[in-house]
Amino acid sequence: MGMLTEFKEFAMRGNVIDLAVGVVIGAAFGKIVTALVDKIIMPPLGYLIGRVDFSELAWTLSPARVAADGTEIPAVVIGYGDFLNTLVQFIIVAFAIFMVVKVINRIAKKKEAAPAGPKEEVVLLREIRDSLQK
Repeated sequence: MGMLTEFKEFAMRGNVIDLAVGVVIGAAFGKIVTALVDKIIMPPLGYLIGRVDFSELAWTLSPARVAADGTEIPAVVIGYGDFLNTLVQFIIVAFAIFMVVKVINRIAKKKEAAPAGPKEEVVLLREIRDSLQK
């Protein structure tokens, strides 16, 4: 029973739950970015540079052929179009993460920069002390 209790305490700790939520949100955000790149950004870009579907861009190293015995030998290609799509997705995700971290750092810096002043009671006691010293 001790291991189960220990695991429950570990799982309910704030950092683990925050991490789990972050992973789920990150996975969903990745799907959104993939759809954004594949369906919204790349088609107009491909249209502007000559009606190109980036996902189909590839260098053919060896074309498909039929061997002497009749077996089909598939083409050997380097599909750089998918790499370009993935690169654009990475840049968008990296920029979004950068902006989130920048905002979090700014908020943390504001919290550090604004130290709490003395409480009203302390100010009042200091005024009383100063007036008694006179």
